[in-house]
Amino acid sequence: MPVYEYRHLEQRGEGCTEVFEIYQKITDDRLQVCPVCGHPVERLLFAAAISTPHTNAELKNLGFTKLVKRDDGVYENVTRTKDEKRYMKRDDPTSLPDIKSKITD
Repeated sequence: MPVYEYRHLEQRGEGCTEVFEIYQKITDDRLQVCPVCGHPVERLLFAAAISTPHTNAELKNLGFTKLVKRDDGVYENVTRTKDEKRYMKRDDPTSLPDIKSKITD
């Protein structure tokens, strides 16, 4: 259910903020008055949050590690760097990704 922002037009009731958010169905009518104080409001336009997936190369460049499960206890490091192993295996600590090289202050 989307979140919509509304703003009081002239005055607002005690305890109300000038701008507030409310969950509404897309098919619901716009609010004409504040549900708390009953004063007139208008709906504001704002940019929608859109999430776009990153490619493995982009994740690698951003410093992330992406592991893809290949078998029971076996994961492929699809964002490995030159010193990391391709497969991470359970019970093999040498196959762990090199996190320390990716973390900086």
